[in-house]
Amino acid sequence: MSTITPFEHAEPERRGRILNTVDRVCELCFGLFMALTFIGAVKAVSADADAGHKMFFAALGCNLAWGLADAVMYLVRTLADRGQRLKLARAMRGENERSVALRALRDALPEALGPVVEDADLERIRARLAALSLPDRARFVRDDFLGALGIFLLVVLGTFPVAIPFIIFDDHTTALIASRVLTLLMLFSAGFALGRYTGGGAVKAGFVMIALGIALTLAIIGLGG
Repeated sequence: MSTITPFEHAEPERRGRILNTVDRVCELCFGLFMALTFIGAVKAVSADADAGHKMFFAALGCNLAWGLADAVMYLVRTLADRGQRLKLARAMRGENERSVALRALRDALPEALGPVVEDADLERIRARLAALSLPDRARFVRDDFLGALGIFLLVVLGTFPVAIPFIIFDDHTTALIASRVLTLLMLFSAGFALGRYTGGGAVKAGFVMIALGIALTLAIIGLGG
């Protein structure tokens, strides 16, 4: 459990953003790496007229399948996390021993927050949870399905910058160069976004992501991916 989210009058929980910057970048890079596993084997592709189209649709089909699996697992994880929070809130209501309740709340805190949250803060949270009207069970809300759709689209979209050159250019060497350039630009953009989000230096993070992407792709291909 990463956060403690109160239940407000038995209404479904609300989130500010369906997918945050880290979610978006990670899912997009996941789709990109999946597509790159196909492009890494480009030298083995025959020189048939439709070889580029076959490669494109193979990469797209793979990302469609993995995008669907990733979206479904996002829904499973979301419901499980919400159910765990509901279980904690119910425990606060049924626990008469204050020290036991506070210990359960502290165990539920993210590790980074533990040292800065005092027992008095936890007591206020415990009292609020105990007073809330809770739903009978964890349920999906509309944003959950929008988030799953967003993940699916991001994984699938990771295919296009890498594979589209192979259906635009007849010459495979030209297509490969264009694909690699687009891949590097996409990796840099992903790292740049993460760097801005974390405050760690956008340009530096962009180049680090390029290096990480190249190393990870080579590893995937080397392992038979």
